[in-house]
Amino acid sequence: MANAIIPMEARAVKGKAIYENGAQITRIDGYTYYVNSQNGHGIYDVILGELGWLCSCADHIYRGVKCKHIWAVEFSQLIRKEIAKKITIKSLHSITCIICHSLKIVKHGISHNKNGDIQRFSCKDCGKRFSSNIGFEGMKGTPQIITSALQLYFTGESLRNVQKFLKLQGVSITHQTVYNWITKYVNLMEKYLENIKPNVSQTWRADELYVKIKGDMKYLFAVMDDETRFWIAQEVAESKFRHDARRIFQLAKEATRKKPLTLITDGLPAYHDAYLKEFWTQEGETRSRHVSTIRLQGNMNNNKMERLNGEIRDREKVMRGLKKKDTPILKGYQIYHNYIRPHEALNGHTPAEACGIEIKGENKWASLIRNASRVQKLDKESYVQ
Repeated sequence: MANAIIPMEARAVKGKAIYENGAQITRIDGYTYYVNSQNGHGIYDVILGELGWLCSCADHIYRGVKCKHIWAVEFSQLIRKEIAKKITIKSLHSITCIICHSLKIVKHGISHNKNGDIQRFSCKDCGKRFSSNIGFEGMKGTPQIITSALQLYFTGESLRNVQKFLKLQGVSITHQTVYNWITKYVNLMEKYLENIKPNVSQTWRADELYVKIKGDMKYLFAVMDDETRFWIAQEVAESKFRHDARRIFQLAKEATRKKPLTLITDGLPAYHDAYLKEFWTQEGETRSRHVSTIRLQGNMNNNKMERLNGEIRDREKVMRGLKKKDTPILKGYQIYHNYIRPHEALNGHTPAEACGIEIKGENKWASLIRNASRVQKLDKESYVQ
């Protein structure tokens, strides 16, 4: 009886029970999971190979069957896909009449001025005509020009090269104006996106790289979701070895409203100290696992973080260093990385899309800016009332 083959249905049931326990599965990355044995005396490796999932348990090795540990991992992946909450950021042009706030508005011609063409509207309720340029009111440049400047800059062009490009489009501005646009809209979008929770996975990675700020060496600490490549949080520190990494983990928890089950870092002591203070829990609760034995080869490498570091390093070279510690450039690049830039590893999707956040409209910069501006105005109106 001891060697009797367990029916496939029974293995699936046991696998579901392991998944529902919540604390027995640890995701290392999309190809590697650790599954605790049900008696608590062992850990099995479940690894995705060329022929499918492989498990280190005796049931899978000696019988060649789909064991309960593989079932548990598959249940974990399936449920995550089903519960992914979809957040849609609409493409706004005009929502209500700016006079009486009526929804009954229609397009009424184009307004031509030195800064470009702007759509005009008519309200069917109050009869007023008005121009609506949500997020770009009073700007020396159309939404298309301003968002083109943002796109060019964060894809690698310098401020002066952006200025030269805009001059070819008939827009004469200084490179300082381009920087002012970046500062204004990055701050606007950052405040808006703080209230949107990305549906990240349970495995996070943390790393640091040096950056030059006013010629001095500083360190940029970053936390990224392993599965979606979503850049969760960042912090600029004066030192690498004396820095308290608790703050970067606190920012990551605030952004996601959760903590990871697996944290992957290099061997920097600051990470383990901060992990013990921020992610370690009391007995009986689901505990985060800290993996700090990074290798150059295999599943425990930190290549995903190195690619992010490479993106930032390329951007820094064009700028020839940063000018101040609280520069909007790093926050702007974080927004670009998460919401604008498609990633080959994500099949052409952005990290935000992989997290269930969809931005409508052909111009994602404009959609973000318009939604952020609208929310800001509603907050101001609510405060005044």
